[in-house]
Amino acid sequence: MRQFDFDGGHLALDFANTAEWHASQEPLERLQEYGDLLDWSDQAATLEAAALRSFKEKAAASPRQAEKAYQEALALREALYRIFSAIAAGETPADDDLATLTQVLAASVEHGRLEPVKEGYRWTWPVGDELEGPLWPVVRAALDLLQGEQLDRVGECADDRGCGYLFLDTSRNHSRRWCSMESCGNRAKARSHYQRAREDDSAASPA
Repeated sequence: MRQFDFDGGHLALDFANTAEWHASQEPLERLQEYGDLLDWSDQAATLEAAALRSFKEKAAASPRQAEKAYQEALALREALYRIFSAIAAGETPADDDLATLTQVLAASVEHGRLEPVKEGYRWTWPVGDELEGPLWPVVRAALDLLQGEQLDRVGECADDRGCGYLFLDTSRNHSRRWCSMESCGNRAKARSHYQRAREDDSAASPA
């Protein structure tokens, strides 16, 4: 089973991060087939075990439909990445990307239902024939983020090589700049130290 990263701080951002080095010329695809989408959903805990089994069985029985659902997942993932990357940069997302999200949202509403739970009600989806079902919790999460108070907390890794990792900045003063200090943050810190050392050496050298 392919292992995925869930350090973005939000379900929609974690899904957008399923392509590594997303802002580079050669992103690294982690979702390589429909089964990977199910593995991601399993690790994200967005689907119950019975639903996952059902989707796996339907995908095996209908490979063309599974491929169609997989391509829709990639299209949605790219739209979400561009939407939240634009927001992180203080820009307005493209209409086409918002339209892609709206289209999948409409399907999620069409197939969803309100279900009473102990705390009140929750929006849920019965297991059906739609292999796009794993996308529906993602688009609902994306809608919540777009309409919520944390939207201004969306950030993108500032690495100049094109990391493109999206995250929810929960730091007190909105100071997070990197996917993590262990990777891009350390590289930037080391490069900054190297540049300062070179400048100090130049300043100390006799004319």
